[in-house]
Amino acid sequence: METARSDAAMHESVAAIAGCGVSPIVRIAANEGWMVKRALDSGAHGIIVPLLYTAEDAIKLVKSAKFPPVGHRGFGSPFPMEKFSGQTTQEYLQQANNSLLTIVQIETKEALQSVDAIAKVPGIDVLFVGPFDLGNNIGHPILDGVMHDELKEAIAKILQAAKDNGKGSGIYCTSGDQARECADQGFQMVSVAADMIALPAYLTSALASAKGGYAHSALNMAKGAASGVAKMTGPYGR
Repeated sequence: METARSDAAMHESVAAIAGCGVSPIVRIAANEGWMVKRALDSGAHGIIVPLLYTAEDAIKLVKSAKFPPVGHRGFGSPFPMEKFSGQTTQEYLQQANNSLLTIVQIETKEALQSVDAIAKVPGIDVLFVGPFDLGNNIGHPILDGVMHDELKEAIAKILQAAKDNGKGSGIYCTSGDQARECADQGFQMVSVAADMIALPAYLTSALASAKGGYAHSALNMAKGAASGVAKMTGPYGR
């Protein structure tokens, strides 16, 4: 799930997703310790963190996400345990460091240059490619759905860094075909569609089908005029 507008919305979303037997992963807005803590304290099974630049940023993130002695995450939230099939407080405390996912987005020029060092940081579990921001940041934005060869090479470099260091790999995709292609390349975590893309596309297509072509619409209007049927007005169209 994308970063929620409020803690209340985040808590509700995490609970709903976990209640369906699916692991809720929260993308926070920035590599800030308090954002990491709030997301994990809501019961998220992992976090996605954007805009890293260096291995030092990755080390900072791990310290925020892990309980001592690995990191300095504070303990005390009463909410996470119920998102793990009713774990006890003690079980959550003992298992969280090894069980929760820490996912970093590689989407800046600096992170691309440091990707091997970032991948070597203990506690980083997945390298996630944000292709649109990555393309923008290396001077090759995705235009009309076309990726520049240098962007493709950058994505391949990130995937290889993940493989070389035993880390998972993920990438943001906008279609089922693209997701299949990336999975075939070796990416393990792929999006299939985003709601803000899929819903408008489907509704636009369905509406176009319902309206029919120009000739079909013109024929129906002519039939209505010939039969003397009054033009409909109001909430159901015209």
